[in-house]
Amino acid sequence: MATVNITDVVNEGKFNRFHLGLLAWCCFIVTFDSFDLVIYSSVIPLIMEEWAITPVQAGAIGSYGFIGMMIGAVLFGIMADKLGRKNVLILSVVLFSVFSFLCAFAPGPTSFSVLRFIAGIGIGGVMPNVIALLTEYTPKYRVNIVILIMLCCFSVGGILAAIVGIYFIPLMGWHSVYWVAAIPLLFIPLMMKNFHDSPVILLMKGKTEELRYVLKKANPALSLTPDTKFIASNEEKESGSPVTALFKNKRALGTAMIWIAFFMCILMINGLTTWLPNLMFSAGYALNSSLSFVIALNAGSVIGTLILGTLADKFGVKKVLVPMFVMASVCLMLLGFKNNMIVLYLLIGITGACTIGAQNLSYSFVSQYYPSLIRSTGVGFASAVGRIGGIIGPIFGGVLVSLSLSLQMNFMAFAIPGIIAAIAFTFVPLKIASSSKKIKGIAKEEDSVEIKV
Repeated sequence: MATVNITDVVNEGKFNRFHLGLLAWCCFIVTFDSFDLVIYSSVIPLIMEEWAITPVQAGAIGSYGFIGMMIGAVLFGIMADKLGRKNVLILSVVLFSVFSFLCAFAPGPTSFSVLRFIAGIGIGGVMPNVIALLTEYTPKYRVNIVILIMLCCFSVGGILAAIVGIYFIPLMGWHSVYWVAAIPLLFIPLMMKNFHDSPVILLMKGKTEELRYVLKKANPALSLTPDTKFIASNEEKESGSPVTALFKNKRALGTAMIWIAFFMCILMINGLTTWLPNLMFSAGYALNSSLSFVIALNAGSVIGTLILGTLADKFGVKKVLVPMFVMASVCLMLLGFKNNMIVLYLLIGITGACTIGAQNLSYSFVSQYYPSLIRSTGVGFASAVGRIGGIIGPIFGGVLVSLSLSLQMNFMAFAIPGIIAAIAFTFVPLKIASSSKKIKGIAKEEDSVEIKV
């Protein structure tokens, strides 16, 4: 009886149309996931005027979405590791699309906040699952670049939100931007057809026919017979819950430092993306120009993500992430001073590269830091802790605006979390213990495994 290691089959395959299709659908979902999150920043000045709310109240409304994201990342991350990725991911898409669309019809701030909260649950459930799926189906030599390309679509969604805001708001009002959120619902049948649970979960559930199908798609050179036995020799289910497993086998320090770094970085990113248009508008720039700064921020993050990925492969994650977070803080402080438009756009672009771009690289790192059976939980909890910072970010920005501080002081306040994130990532160990038994060269439990990202 032939025995096939499903992890080796995927890792040794060639990148093909199957992987490209999976990447394309993940990119599509992440684009609208980001759109639904970021579009709120385009309408803040208008809803503040229409509903007569204060900056602090507007910041709180922004944070309700991030509270939902925190819950969704934890809940759907754990559910996916237990029940499978496919259905949980589709549920996430339905939630964020339906309830973001309904925001267009909210009669006031209370109902708007509730809808943003529920949409946020769906938004939070997306990232742990798309990252886990791509990690588990992509050949090992392509994992980093594939995940980073997908994460660039988070910035593409931000750019789309700004463009929609620029063109739709003057023509049809702020409500119209939320109509776009319904587009993913049209593609749910195609997503159901093209997504599959991870190979390890299919094996655990006994879905051998589907496993055969997807393994042949992932590696067409694979030869299978009717009596082929499938194994996942580098995956051993750890005792206890997937949450406690995040702290076992010498992962505790790494998990704690990752959580701190995510908290600080997403606080900085979400606070900045939520309030950048308003801060620049208050500084005397026109609303359209202020929204174009969001485009520059996200365009910089796309370029920065790809450059950082290349540098990380060459020099290592720490040697790239730590100075990038520091550079982000420096650029943020410089944004507080009056600059000509070219310098201003350049600083904003570098800020996007060193904040959103660095955070994208952090997701790629975390997806490979944990084994498959706790991967969605690991990414989900890191994302959820980061979302706590994301919850605080918009409120923090609203408090700063309400204090009528100078532009320099506002940007300096947003720069501090970047320094803390750099310090935290410095202490993430690149060697952790493996819980796997030694099979075909895989480390024993007492051995250490170096993270190769």
